[in-house]
Amino acid sequence: MSAHTHMPRSAWVYPALAVLLFASTMIPGIGFSHTAAGFAFAAVLLVILFGTVFAAVHHAEVIAHRIGEPYGTLLLTLAVTIIEVALIATIMLGDKSVPTLARDTVFAVVMIVCNGLVGVCILAGGLRYREQDFQVTGVNVYLCVLIVIATITLILPNYTLSTPGPVYSATQLGFVSVVTVVLYGVFLYTQTIRHRDYFIVESEEQAADHASASGSEMIVSIALLLVSLVAVVLLAKKFSLVVDAGAAAIGAPPAFAGVVVALLVLLPESIAALAAARKNDLQKSINLALGSSIATIGLTVPAVAIAAYVLDKPLVLGLDARDMVLLAMTMLVSMMTFGTGRTNILFGLVHMLVFAMFIFLVLVP
Repeated sequence: MSAHTHMPRSAWVYPALAVLLFASTMIPGIGFSHTAAGFAFAAVLLVILFGTVFAAVHHAEVIAHRIGEPYGTLLLTLAVTIIEVALIATIMLGDKSVPTLARDTVFAVVMIVCNGLVGVCILAGGLRYREQDFQVTGVNVYLCVLIVIATITLILPNYTLSTPGPVYSATQLGFVSVVTVVLYGVFLYTQTIRHRDYFIVESEEQAADHASASGSEMIVSIALLLVSLVAVVLLAKKFSLVVDAGAAAIGAPPAFAGVVVALLVLLPESIAALAAARKNDLQKSINLALGSSIATIGLTVPAVAIAAYVLDKPLVLGLDARDMVLLAMTMLVSMMTFGTGRTNILFGLVHMLVFAMFIFLVLVP
């Protein structure tokens, strides 16, 4: 039986608390401010928000176990992407315009999952099993799509002629958004229908686990997943105020906000990926990590582009030269890491060191 058969109390308590917390903000005087009460509200908000994100991912996992791979991993990825889009759009398009937040968050997600998460999973699996296997054909699909959409959304804006600087014109942004959505749609078709076997390496016990949730548990999880996602979206504005205050307090650069948003939405998924690697299911870890990167760019950029166009807000996508080097190095190292179908601790350590360099340069640019 799956571990999801019995719902933990936190899976319904945190979504309920999130809804109550948002309702309480409708009362005058309750909210974030630079006072003792305001900072107490911020602490409560962060705890409830993190708990609600974990609850959302838990319910997505319950559904995922029922429907099986790769649909389950896809559902997890989409749930996280919805949360991410809500946070980015709320912060970027708020009263204090942050035109680079989408770029910083998307880049942070790519660096976190392709270096930090992949590195930790490979290192943990290597320490426990020496070497781990995965489907090279599936990883090649991930990397092919990821390299293309990362290039056209994060690098190409620096070299177009219609508009100066690292931005697309409205026409170019519309075309790129359509291209990324189409590419992501074809990727989903490949992953779930056409070549589903490229993304699955599982034992009979893992296959038996997929149907562990009953019909009633599925209905409850679907309902609570929707409540959790809506609650996170509703609290996104309050979270943006806390992020701005925290960045100002420590004197962090603008890219810090993107890293915080990326860490918030990726933390539960990262725990699931690490647990899979420790159970010798590196394929699931790779599905979660690389799938998150593709979904982030393929869905977040078009969604934010539409919001920016409708609200007439600027949207900066092009990376600076330093970050383009980091992105190129990440793609090159990833191709070598996943080129043989087997991993060991050295590959994991290399990815973790690249991630450490990224974090260091965010804090000390």
